[in-house]
Amino acid sequence: MFDRFGEMDSCKDINELAENLFNEGDTESIKAMAKENGIPEDYVDLYLNGDIPYLCDAETAALGKLDIESKKLNLKGLMQDWVEYTKSLCMENDLMAHQVRKKGKSLKDCMATLLVYSFQRRISIDKEIVKAAKITANRVDFGTPGMGEAKRLIREYYLGGTGR
Repeated sequence: MFDRFGEMDSCKDINELAENLFNEGDTESIKAMAKENGIPEDYVDLYLNGDIPYLCDAETAALGKLDIESKKLNLKGLMQDWVEYTKSLCMENDLMAHQVRKKGKSLKDCMATLLVYSFQRRISIDKEIVKAAKITANRVDFGTPGMGEAKRLIREYYLGGTGR
């Protein structure tokens, strides 16, 4: 995932590398580093043309990391919603964006936290609902956090403690 340039801890790390590569005239490496970190191509063009002073901010770096991790994990359905919740939290809170970008924090582990919560709180679905769904299993269990609970768990994973 971060094979060529390694996992970067912050937007500051990304911007420092971009500046060093720019000063060396290595625009191809800037493009490759940006792609590896999920930074949009138009940001790269703006940066290379001198239209913006740095390649990314905390939000852009966090959203890029989430996009790269999400693609690698090939998430579907509800897990995609959880990623969108995480993105919205990054857009609302700079600290969240910084923490998502941190080395050692991963979307995989965040999704695992939500999955464990879901598994531990699964309930048996009423037989009438199972019958109406035309499912022939003797028992169907289901568990998933609501949107508010999922956001709380995401905040706790990335921020720890109170989620603030």
